[in-house]
Amino acid sequence: MTSKLEQLRSMTTVVADTGDIEAVARLKPVDCTTNPSIVLKALGTDAFADAFKEAIVWGKSKGGKDEAIVGAIADRLAVSVGAALAALVPGHVSTEVDADLSFDTKASIEKAHQIIADYKARGIEKDRILIKLASTWEGIRAAEILQKEGIDCNLTLLFSKAQAIACAEAKVFLISPFVGRILDWYKKSTGQDYTAETDPGVVSVRSIYNYYKANGIETIVMGASFRNAGEIEALAGCDRLTISPQLLDELNSAQGDLPRVLSPEKATAEPMVSLDEKAFRWAMNEDAMATEKLAEGIRGFAKDLGTLRGQIAKALAA
Repeated sequence: MTSKLEQLRSMTTVVADTGDIEAVARLKPVDCTTNPSIVLKALGTDAFADAFKEAIVWGKSKGGKDEAIVGAIADRLAVSVGAALAALVPGHVSTEVDADLSFDTKASIEKAHQIIADYKARGIEKDRILIKLASTWEGIRAAEILQKEGIDCNLTLLFSKAQAIACAEAKVFLISPFVGRILDWYKKSTGQDYTAETDPGVVSVRSIYNYYKANGIETIVMGASFRNAGEIEALAGCDRLTISPQLLDELNSAQGDLPRVLSPEKATAEPMVSLDEKAFRWAMNEDAMATEKLAEGIRGFAKDLGTLRGQIAKALAA
């Protein structure tokens, strides 16, 4: 019998949620997705030691204010990680717009343009890159504009159906609804344990998937942020799933039948909903979990970006 990972590959596009070059080469995912935390971790490995040194030398050759130089080097390093991953996968690599721009549509668009230009300078065209944006109202608006320009986007830190509906209306290429972080919130809030079937994160992604497929929405659903293999198995058949190397290895070692749970044919009819800014913000306000986890996620990514910038500033001063 084939492993559960191979069975999953037959119904879902498998994406690696990592900047670990060796793991990507070994596990052979179709796509890779990164975030500031993953980039920071990757840059701390021997694989990117030379890239860090090169970026510092490049930065020292630039003029301008120290803060701008540090920011430019951080951007260069994020693209360095993405370019290394792009050399190993046949599909897309997601690169995230700075978390501290999550509430600035104009600046997010400008940063996205810069990321695309930086990849192009390395010979990597925009059709290989997904611009990753937080699923704030401002991030979704930035994605809407970028999509019209032919730049595909991955909307991350997505915890609610309201965010998913707004992304669908903006015609974004892909959304990353989180599973494990939703489970974390409910376990802390209720003190209960959950099975794969009752897991609130799994239930959330299934609901979003059903809404999209029932209404012919083309935006790709890519479940993310998994705490265990059971959550992944409970979403078998989802368009894409982005999975850590540890859980990919676990699935690769696991035997047994992996039934398909999600498919467009199983989607039940559900009325379309439209959300303007007022309705979106109210829906988020009424969803304590989504509001708290979105804010927490942005803070976490911003903190890791700040750590990277601190390391760069220290290296520049040496």
